[in-house]
Amino acid sequence: MKGIEYRGVTSVDGPIVVLKRTENVFYNETVCVRDRLGEKRTGKVVDISDEAVVVQIFGSTTGLDLDEATFEFLDEPLELRVGEGLLGRVFNGLGKPIDGYPEIISSEKRNVNGNPMNPYARIYPRDFIQTGISSIDGMNSLVRGQKLPIFSGNGLPHNKLAAQIIRQAKLRNSSEKFVMVFAGMGIKYDVAKFFVDTFEESGVLANVVMFQSLADAPSIERIITPRCALTAAEYLAFEKGMHVLVVLTDMTNYCEALREISTTRGEVPGRKGYPGYLYSDLAELYERAGRVKGSEGSITQIPILTMPNDDISHPIPDLTGYITEGQIVLGRELSQQGIYPPVSGLPSLSRLMKDGIGPDMTREDHANVSSQLFASYSKVKSIRNLAAIIGEEELSELDRAYLHFGERLEKEFFGQGEYEDRTIEQTLDLGWKILAELPKEELTRIKPEFIDKYLPEEGALRG
Repeated sequence: MKGIEYRGVTSVDGPIVVLKRTENVFYNETVCVRDRLGEKRTGKVVDISDEAVVVQIFGSTTGLDLDEATFEFLDEPLELRVGEGLLGRVFNGLGKPIDGYPEIISSEKRNVNGNPMNPYARIYPRDFIQTGISSIDGMNSLVRGQKLPIFSGNGLPHNKLAAQIIRQAKLRNSSEKFVMVFAGMGIKYDVAKFFVDTFEESGVLANVVMFQSLADAPSIERIITPRCALTAAEYLAFEKGMHVLVVLTDMTNYCEALREISTTRGEVPGRKGYPGYLYSDLAELYERAGRVKGSEGSITQIPILTMPNDDISHPIPDLTGYITEGQIVLGRELSQQGIYPPVSGLPSLSRLMKDGIGPDMTREDHANVSSQLFASYSKVKSIRNLAAIIGEEELSELDRAYLHFGERLEKEFFGQGEYEDRTIEQTLDLGWKILAELPKEELTRIKPEFIDKYLPEEGALRG
């Protein structure tokens, strides 16, 4: 009960503190624990039994004395103070300012755990979001209200890609405000500085809310960070009517923190030691994206995760793929060739792409061009395997044309500058130029009227 301090700390194990049960304790309730010197530590209730309450402390538990420590239940969940002043600010993982400016001046607070979104109130994701990156816009388009993760590997430029998306993302044919919420979990200091410096230099920091939980922060803070970020996003989207793009990096660090705390609590492990509730926990975060009836705003999510050992079947990317609507996969082979961004064409997928492209949204030929690029690039992979066995000189003229097409697609279409912002028209026109490497009769996924209208003359002559 708020205002009453109790004694009865029975054990301390890392960030986990076990207290004697009192009346009227609820799950996710905020708890204040004081040591014998009066120093406060905040935590939340994560488990309740008939006799004990398990609390996760946000920070160090060093110095807590079992006999002298006291605790107070605050009768409220962990909350984030929200207001218009959120934009342009940098917070730690618990929502405390770390940019040298004072707290948000507002009396409004929101539960960081969020409120369940009524499925009936959801609106189907639509409206194309232009990132300026051809490999995403042209072949794996992002739509408003979608959750589209980026699967990366250690050492690949996912941070550069995330910063570029935040700088360049915009809604086509709309003047509505578009803002970004960035959450970094377990990131190194140089990575955090890279994002802040990049946003300041490009002038977008005023439209970005940043939450940073650095690598040396307690594991529990990494678990709270995405919840604080999504709470800020929900306030801006559903109460202020803004379109919000949320970037969460690195979800692997988040899941590692879950595993660490689960082990400390003595829970039965699941796949690769991760807790059995990993799927439902990730779903709690990912499903906070979307559009809601009665609100003009929307939340679009781009979670970023590094695949351990580049294993796409690892539990984290595997479960993420089930919950989200596709994935952007970064390939190490393309990166080693110096191609940026190294988006792998074939494993990448956007399941909602069809609902955000076409006439009045992008261009009438978008779906056909994308389908043809996928189909032709798939054939390139097979021909490359054949060439590795029999030699390129033994290939037919058509096969060599496909190889040339594949090289141009990777270098010119997938590859672009870190600060190069392409319109969807530029992306599609570039796709047509590269498809012109192939005979006209090979363009089986494109309507004849689009071939006549958009295929460059050299391609038509070749056919």
